[in-house]
Amino acid sequence: MAYETIELERDGNVAIIRLNDPATLNAVTLKTIVEIGAALDESAGWARAMVLTGAGRGFCSGANLTGGMGVGQPEGPPDAGRVLESHINPLMLRLRDLPIPWVSAVKGSAAGVGCSFALAADMVVCGESAFFLQAFARIGLVPDGGSSWILSRSIGRARAMEMMLLGERIPAAKALEWGMINRLVSDDELMPKAMELAKALAAGPTKSLAMIRRMAWSAADASFEDAMTTERNNQKLAGATQDHREGVVAFVQKRPANFTGA
Repeated sequence: MAYETIELERDGNVAIIRLNDPATLNAVTLKTIVEIGAALDESAGWARAMVLTGAGRGFCSGANLTGGMGVGQPEGPPDAGRVLESHINPLMLRLRDLPIPWVSAVKGSAAGVGCSFALAADMVVCGESAFFLQAFARIGLVPDGGSSWILSRSIGRARAMEMMLLGERIPAAKALEWGMINRLVSDDELMPKAMELAKALAAGPTKSLAMIRRMAWSAADASFEDAMTTERNNQKLAGATQDHREGVVAFVQKRPANFTGA
């Protein structure tokens, strides 16, 4: 498929989705959302891990209000939440439910929904130029793209409140200190480090990693008892995979495991 707002690249069994509108710092339009979904479909048959990044100086500057993401509607009263229901929220849920682990590689701005895209990843790698911004209150709106949930659980309510109410930039160094991201490297090292992590994940036991992803998301709202029940049920499924058998044999033989995803 030919894409206009993104690029899809294959590096072995790692899919690289690159937001590709550098002139707007990769601001998101309705077409961007549709094309990300199409890229996920296209890579589903071969990708065992994914990297999401942005072309040029920024990761994603948020919604492009001239690209169908604005408040105005053809008829009836304005509804700034309509595009969330129709496009953004379904994509965020799809990213949460991916059957493969994924990494975000962030430099420059990760603002608005771009912040949500970045922080929804399993591993967040930032270049030194990266910063996160929730400036919705400055224009009389509220955080979206699941960011109120993600931030409250990743950095705690007090810091999430500070970030969302004040609308101040959170530079990458502070994001690392707060526990918002996993790795901080120079901008030049950003993609090599992100690919290193993605390739390590792609070489892992695919079914096991998929279950770990689901467990981590559900545990944020589950009771201790429910989390343990989920662990028990998933352990049965993981223990029946070929990758588990390979892992045990490799451990006994004191060699690296050769996981195939089966």
